[in-house]
Order: sequence, then structure tokens, then C-alpha cells
Amino acid sequence: HTIYRSKLRAMQSIFHKRAAAMATITIKILFFASAREAAGGITSANLELDADGADTQVLRAKLAAQYPKLAPLVQDEENLTLALNEEYVDMGEVKTLSSGDTVALIPPISGG
Repeated sequence: HTIYRSKLRAMQSIFHKRAAAMATITIKILFFASAREAAGGITSANLELDADGADTQVLRAKLAAQYPKLAPLVQDEENLTLALNEEYVDMGEVKTLSSGDTVALIPPISGG
């Protein structure tokens, strides 16, 4: 009986680790100005990320891969500001993301 319980615990542990590794979160992305144009004219999209390690840096890489025309803009923090749940993310800062978060892509605004 003891061996059976030990094997069962080991299998449960492996299952829980795999389930956690496969967990995803959904983030809402809002596209503004030139970011909208580069993403094909869409105004918003839902994006899934692996829950483990989901942050704004990972999000930038995923957006660059999913929207190749957006890549030069999204990979350059000087040319694209992120706002996480209506609060700006400072240049060089990496914020953790959670399911249900909204991230706005805000390119520089020109004009006079």
C-alpha cells in the first residue's frame, strides 16, 4: 500500500506541474495610431500567453512575432509606450501580466 501511495503522489505531482506549465492567461490588447495600422487596422485583440513568466517583455516579443509589421515599433521602447490597465509602463520597466489585463500600445503622437 505504501508503494502505491508513493507512486500516486509522484504522478499527481507531475500532473500538477504539467498543468501549471500549460496554463495560459488572456490579455486584451488595444492598438492606437501607427500601431493599429501596423497590425492591419484592428483596434483590439485578445492574446494568450503562458501564465508562467508572462510579463510586458514577453508580450512585446509575442506581438512582434504575431504581427510582423508591428515588430519594429513594438520592439523599440522609445517608439512604443505600453499602458497596463490604464497606467503607463516606464521605459526599461518589466511588469508582470495577469489574465484579464488590458495593455494599450501607444506610439508617439506627432502634431503641433
